[in-house]
Amino acid sequence: MGERRLAADLGAGQGCSHPGHRRADLAGDNSSITKQIIERLYAQSGQLNDQGQYAFYGRVGGALITGNQDGVKHCTMNILYSLQHLGYVIPPQADAGWIGDIGLGPSYLDEGSGGPENDFTNRNTTFMTWNLLHLARMIEQAGGIPAYGNQRGEWDRGQRFGVVQPNRQYR
Repeated sequence: MGERRLAADLGAGQGCSHPGHRRADLAGDNSSITKQIIERLYAQSGQLNDQGQYAFYGRVGGALITGNQDGVKHCTMNILYSLQHLGYVIPPQADAGWIGDIGLGPSYLDEGSGGPENDFTNRNTTFMTWNLLHLARMIEQAGGIPAYGNQRGEWDRGQRFGVVQPNRQYR
């Protein structure tokens, strides 16, 4: 799998849902930049791929949060929920984080922070990364997410993919 293809299929980033963006959580919540990126992804959510599915189908997503404030789990819950809502597939253990000391202090790569030596963060980041790569490869080898049952255009034309409307006389 080429790097360009992989970058297009992975929705992983530090503190956000976009490859390569790094932003710490602030006061236990996603930063305004992270929220803006998620909003911009939502703005693209009406676009369709070649199979008539929403454009983000067949991509995988994760979240890596860094900083020196609490809120890693809260931030990743929001990011991962947003990504799956857009069509990304989320593997197990798709999040990792390092918060350092609570309050003001050094960030992950600052000298003396202990960030790069933190075994908990290194293990979870490694597991997350491999799970993202494995799932991306599985989806690619399967030819993407099967289109039957999730094509917006077909639904708009009346296709119901086997769903039977309830008889309203029997409530």
